[in-house]
Amino acid sequence: MSHSDSQIREIMEKLTLEEKCSLLSGSDFWHSQPVERLDIPAVMVSDGPHGLRKQDVEHSTGVNDSIQAVCFPAACATSASFDRKSYARLGSVLGDECQAQGVSTLLGPAINIKRSPLCGRNFEYISEDPYLAGELSATYINAVQEKHVGTSLKHFALNDQEYRRLTNSSDCDERTMREIYLKGFEIAVRKSQPATIMHSYNLINGTYAGENPWLISDVLRKEWGFKGLVMSDWGAVSDRIAGVKAGTDLEMPSSDGINDAKVLKAAKNDPELVKKIDECVFRILRWIYDFEDNRQQGEFDIEKHHKIAREIEEESIVLLKNDGILPLDPATAGKIAVIGEFAKKPRFQGGGSSHINTKTVSNAFDSLEAYGLKLSYAKGFSAEPPKDKDLLAKETVALADEAMKVASGCDTILVFAGLPDSFESEGYDRKHMDLPEEQNELIKKLCATGKKVVVILHNGSPVTMPWVKDVNAILELYLGGEAVGEAAANVLTGRVNPSGKLAETFPLRLEDTPSFLNFANDKKHTVYTEGVFVGYRWYDARKMDVLFPFGFGLSYTSFEYSNLRLSKSSISDGEKLTATVTVSNTGKIDGKEIVQLYVSDKTESTVRPKIELKGFDKVFVPAGKSVDVSFELDKSSFAWYSTDLQDWYAASGEYEIKVGPSSRDLPLSAPVAFTTSVKLPLEITLDTTCGDLLKDERTKGILNKVFEATTSEIENGGANADEAITEEMKINMMDAHPLRNVISWSHLSEELAEKMMADLRRAVEK
Repeated sequence: MSHSDSQIREIMEKLTLEEKCSLLSGSDFWHSQPVERLDIPAVMVSDGPHGLRKQDVEHSTGVNDSIQAVCFPAACATSASFDRKSYARLGSVLGDECQAQGVSTLLGPAINIKRSPLCGRNFEYISEDPYLAGELSATYINAVQEKHVGTSLKHFALNDQEYRRLTNSSDCDERTMREIYLKGFEIAVRKSQPATIMHSYNLINGTYAGENPWLISDVLRKEWGFKGLVMSDWGAVSDRIAGVKAGTDLEMPSSDGINDAKVLKAAKNDPELVKKIDECVFRILRWIYDFEDNRQQGEFDIEKHHKIAREIEEESIVLLKNDGILPLDPATAGKIAVIGEFAKKPRFQGGGSSHINTKTVSNAFDSLEAYGLKLSYAKGFSAEPPKDKDLLAKETVALADEAMKVASGCDTILVFAGLPDSFESEGYDRKHMDLPEEQNELIKKLCATGKKVVVILHNGSPVTMPWVKDVNAILELYLGGEAVGEAAANVLTGRVNPSGKLAETFPLRLEDTPSFLNFANDKKHTVYTEGVFVGYRWYDARKMDVLFPFGFGLSYTSFEYSNLRLSKSSISDGEKLTATVTVSNTGKIDGKEIVQLYVSDKTESTVRPKIELKGFDKVFVPAGKSVDVSFELDKSSFAWYSTDLQDWYAASGEYEIKVGPSSRDLPLSAPVAFTTSVKLPLEITLDTTCGDLLKDERTKGILNKVFEATTSEIENGGANADEAITEEMKINMMDAHPLRNVISWSHLSEELAEKMMADLRRAVEK
């Protein structure tokens, strides 16, 4: 039986202030601090989120020496599945493994927004879209925590680059934070209540995230109702006393008692700090006992979980291009040249805190050969090319010559390309979006042979593809976990029909990206000048061509969308709407389709993205069959964050529901009217503009009456003025004019001016 809140408070009454302060930080790198006098145990946490990176304390003292575990696909891959079922399956397995290994909390999922494709840690983040990130992470968290293992949703918040991440300030306006960088966290908190949240290293508008009472106490706890523990990222603490006051409960790793002593000393003369310490300790103890009171045997079956890792990757692989060459048919493919070291030595995970010590890693060459295909192999290029330029040049020529020789005797060429480990890791960002030059050059040469060329990519984030028009097919594996070779072979041969779609936009070039001028280039500040226009929101607003759009992915079958219908033509605050669409498999084989729903705001109440993802579902459709897919929408599906209202707001007016297979392919649409009783605040001063007053139903009539009763100097200019200033010009000019000009030009008496102002104020105060 779990400790009740009252029992935890009874334990707290027995703790000394010194013991309470000792609980505020870890005992070492991975454990909480025990209190042996009261039998308060220490619990262990472990890195994640796509595998268990538990320190092997029995055989090594190094914090980076971890036990053998199963490496599942990284988030860059699993997010492309758009599949809540896969995320639930992954979370459930990891929860079992944690119980089997005595790990109380898995440090994940990581859901920071992919603001730039250069972020070195993008491989473990879910998406550029906060709705997708929030929905998938909530599913994962619920699945892990059903096993009575905690999660640590991270990194809260705006940790969107690795450059100077410990001291750099993410400077961002509140609306952008709420709609883009906090929204995923909000969805996950409200839908799953993670046991812990890990605050990020960086400052936010000049205040460290872990010392920010607005972020942690006001938004996270009070607004969203978060009840769990807030812990620091490892080494993210600057001022521990400020952190405790802000609501950061646990510092990790251990500070060797240094920060605990500082808090203890300050608390002796600060009753308010003592109160905050008690709040922190209560949450820490509840977290400890939630695990200790619910210990289970768990399951850590490496072979069984390897199979699950393969199946999750098969749901996640994205077919980006196919002229019909895939799937490979042994009868027609002929001799196949397999080029690239990744075919035998795949890059299947990223570097840094999520790096898993695996027992078994499959490769595509062996898996394809097992299916009876006639294969020849050439290394082509190194998975990790030498840094010495002269050595690299010699190796490049020799390996390319070998690859061309092998390719000359084959009919089809499979190129296993990708980014080396050194290109993507926690701790630093990428410098460009290109594959290594020797890979791009070799792919171009292979295309010039006139043979069929398929490129299979191993990468954690978007890359440029100067050969995109020349190759016959492109398969995006991302970092597909330890079973990536088997999964790739199954998709290439048609044993699995690919069904993944991109959870991020692939731009044509780095210069097109929204944060190009403001990413990782200032030591102290990173200014989020692009606002809410991140990812597809940016490219759509600017009508820019992209390499591959958000939500894009092909299949070996074909799907047709029809009959979009809404349960009602209008809704208001508090009501819900159901949108249903029919999806038909018009091809000859069974397949899965990711159906996406976007909302477009036609009210012009503020500057907004053209479309925003508000629903997605992955469905299985047998060949020749149709299925109906339904989505439930409410006010949140239409709303934007108003800083004037300090709340979410959806204006009355028309919206459009769009449904289709990707953000750039939405064949079906239907209008819906939204009505709200909420009115945006409107401050009435002499500087309030006529445009704002005329757009507001509360004040429009009052101002029009003033216009009808007076004659302004603009309207009394005679024939010459009529020619110089048209009616349309008058309307546009009045839009920007403040009330003080109306009073002056309309020659209002002081008494009438005061009455007008009073009438306007009363109207907006109702």
